[in-house]
Amino acid sequence: MVDYTNPVETTFELQRKSIEGSQDLIEQTIDLPNRLSEAAVDSLESQESVQRSLVELQQETLNGFLDAIEENLPGEESPTADLRDMLDEQYDTFFENHEELFDDLEEVLDDGFETYGEMSEESVEALDDLVEALVEANEEFEAQSVEATEQVGEQVEDVTDQMGEQVEEVQEQIQDVSEEAADAVEA
Repeated sequence: MVDYTNPVETTFELQRKSIEGSQDLIEQTIDLPNRLSEAAVDSLESQESVQRSLVELQQETLNGFLDAIEENLPGEESPTADLRDMLDEQYDTFFENHEELFDDLEEVLDDGFETYGEMSEESVEALDDLVEALVEANEEFEAQSVEATEQVGEQVEDVTDQMGEQVEEVQEQIQDVSEEAADAVEA
């Protein structure tokens, strides 16, 4: 018996693998912003540290400049004391605001990424359900197609058998007629 179902089964198996491969690709695409957001938050912390270090260096440089001025001015009362106090207050305020800004920014980003993460998780779950339904429908359709193909194969074999029998009958009839004609010619 000829196996008519193998190409059908192979086709459906390839379709399921394609569906599952697409699912993996979509899930990776959905997860990419999550990974990028984690990297962004991590880089935000290092960016804050670098900026703070640069401002601290600037503050040290100004204090060194003021120290140099004080060393070169005679007298006990330094004219730069008020300026130094004012600069230190401004730097303290800047550092507080800088830290608060980055804390707020990190919190906003974390909240946004958490919301996106929840939405993407729901999307992946919906995708999983859809793919599961597609695979089940594909398997059902495959079973129906295999059954139909088997039935067609059986019908083809039945027709082939019937045609073979009919051909044999016709050949026997032709042989009988030929034999009769040969006998008639000999007589």
